Amino acid sequence: QVQLVESGGGLVQAGGSLRLSCAASGRIFSINTMGWYRQAPGKQRELVADITYGGSTNYVDSVKGRFTISRDNGKNTVYLQMNTLKPEDTAVYYCNALGVMTRIGTRNDYWGQGTQVTVSS
Repeated sequence: QVQLVESGGGLVQAGGSLRLSCAASGRIFSINTMGWYRQAPGKQRELVADITYGGSTNYVDSVKGRFTISRDNGKNTVYLQMNTLKPEDTAVYYCNALGVMTRIGTRNDYWGQGTQVTVSS
């Protein structure tokens, strides 16, 4: 099975930083796109950032200039460096992997369990 394991969430003060990590494990050949979504209470889940296998990135406007997404294809791991955090960044953050190709020929999308990020004011 393919699993996404997230780490790095927690409680920080406004202006602080966190670095989220998400490692995909299993018999993986390649992953097309990896990204981070978040969902705050009472709001829709939104894409925060994603990154293709080749390194093309995409960010929601509210985090541009503050967050940086990166990936290590050899480790099947995606990172989200979050700087200058604001209370409105508080949400459950979900790792996502699209187009996961396994070494037995399957192709599927996967989600992590989610990790809580809380930014206090």
